Amino acid sequence: MPTLLDFRRRIRSVKNTQQITRAMKFVAAARLRRAQEAALAARPYAKELVRVLRSTMSRIVEPQHPLLARRPEEKILALVLTGERGLAGAFNTNILRKANELFRANKGKKIMVIPVGKKGRDSLKKAGFHIIAEYINVLARVEFGTAREISDLVSDLYAKGEIDSVYVVFSEFKTVMSANLALEKLLPVETMQAEKDAGAQPASSQVDYIYEQPEEQLLDKLLPRYVETQVWRAMLESSAAEHAARMTAMESATQNAGEVIEALTLHMNKVRQAAITKEIIEIVSGASSTA
Repeated sequence: MPTLLDFRRRIRSVKNTQQITRAMKFVAAARLRRAQEAALAARPYAKELVRVLRSTMSRIVEPQHPLLARRPEEKILALVLTGERGLAGAFNTNILRKANELFRANKGKKIMVIPVGKKGRDSLKKAGFHIIAEYINVLARVEFGTAREISDLVSDLYAKGEIDSVYVVFSEFKTVMSANLALEKLLPVETMQAEKDAGAQPASSQVDYIYEQPEEQLLDKLLPRYVETQVWRAMLESSAAEHAARMTAMESATQNAGEVIEALTLHMNKVRQAAITKEIIEIVSGASSTA
């Protein structure tokens, strides 16, 4: 049976763990505020860029661009955005599960991946997937230069015909308590136009932009910028969602540690009370025997 000293050591250990989880919660909350502001600020720009791109493509009878070429999907590239560290609940597990759904749906085809985040890199490498490139320690502070590097690599592979489609798997920031697992098709861009038009406003109510350059020249600039923006937005969303998941997980761990401390303290008091009662009985019994 555990002694009082064992209970005190266990309570001290749980209290130390509680202090660590509480500190990690505060750190995640501070980082979440900055990441959330960046993610929310990027959404209007990405949305407006899609509108301008859609308007430009609608003015061209047959748009021609390497990023618009449609081919049978035999070689698929997946960008998988996970966290750099653990202690974030089921954040990384859910993203990898979403990626595995994509892989199972395209079983028999050539699957290539670009992991963004250490957890995804380790898991995908262990599973034996063909990794083209990897980006580690880039989500703690998301920079547009990194998103441009990834988008340039993806666009170059697609333009050369080495891949037939590109998907992005990430966790889209929704609220602090919840996130939305997203699977978006990045390339070919032509599928984006069809998907957006399905829920877009009628052509008569769309903004009639005035362009100085010919539409074909604008398309050469807008399509690469669209890919860059979508990768950048996905990285910002994933970073904010990771910090939110870690803050929630550490808050839950802190509360659970408090409950464990209360249960151990109650049990320790019962053991101490039993020991005191036993000593009193022994004293009374000894006094009675001497009398």
